[in-house]
Amino acid sequence: MNYLNLNNKNVLITGGAGYVGSLLSEQLSAEGLKVIIYDTCFYGKEHINTNDNLKLIKADIRDKSSFDSATQGVDQVIHLACISNDPSFALNENLCKTINYDCFEDLVSISKKNGVSRFIYASSSSVYGFSDSDNVTEEHELVPLTLYNKFKAMCEPIMEKYLDSKFVGVTIRPATLCGYAPRCRLDLSVNILTNHAVNNNKITVLGGGEQKRPNLDIRDMCRAYKTVLEASEDKINNEIFNVSYDNKKIIELAKMVKANSEKFYNIDSIEIEVKSETVD
Repeated sequence: MNYLNLNNKNVLITGGAGYVGSLLSEQLSAEGLKVIIYDTCFYGKEHINTNDNLKLIKADIRDKSSFDSATQGVDQVIHLACISNDPSFALNENLCKTINYDCFEDLVSISKKNGVSRFIYASSSSVYGFSDSDNVTEEHELVPLTLYNKFKAMCEPIMEKYLDSKFVGVTIRPATLCGYAPRCRLDLSVNILTNHAVNNNKITVLGGGEQKRPNLDIRDMCRAYKTVLEASEDKINNEIFNVSYDNKKIIELAKMVKANSEKFYNIDSIEIEVKSETVD
């Protein structure tokens, strides 16, 4: 594969103060890219260490004027910003829709107008819903089951309308992420299990533990975004890529977390309790 030279390139990351963005922006800026974090900073900004290569713009993606100004001189946009879980939609469905869907076309059109050459959209592997297939490829039917993954799926064809040889777009469908980042999330399967193991010496597995989850280390996710930033346009334009590593049962993940937590945190014994009920 041919790779672009990213020296002196300006990359804007919406949601750059969040779980993935906080680690990705840190890594890209350390490698010499000029990175702009564009984020409302709902969860604070103390974990963002700005420097000559890393700038923070505290603003809302629904503010067209601010986004227009922020993308002046930007080469590539990575769009991560969203309300990122189903419980948040249950709290305020309309707010989540305005952030995850209503403003998306404006972000794409403003980026293209301002000469951004590449727009990378973070969708989700959850757009496939539940599947009995052993191999869920990018051609698999989309059967979103919640508003979160419905809006993720609905944004994909919107971007496609704007793409051409000068405005390259690519959709990434990540698996459930896990691992440490400066703005860590503790509502994801492996991170939940690890938190309980280390702090409670006990992992409670709900729903019987036979349910499967595709997982991906957040460091691998960041490497995937960097690969897409560098890839030649003929390899990625108007393409969709699943980014995942392994599909394991929750009980299997719990046993892995137990073994590693006991080893690395010097915990004598961590209990695993399996319950059949689920949480609403």
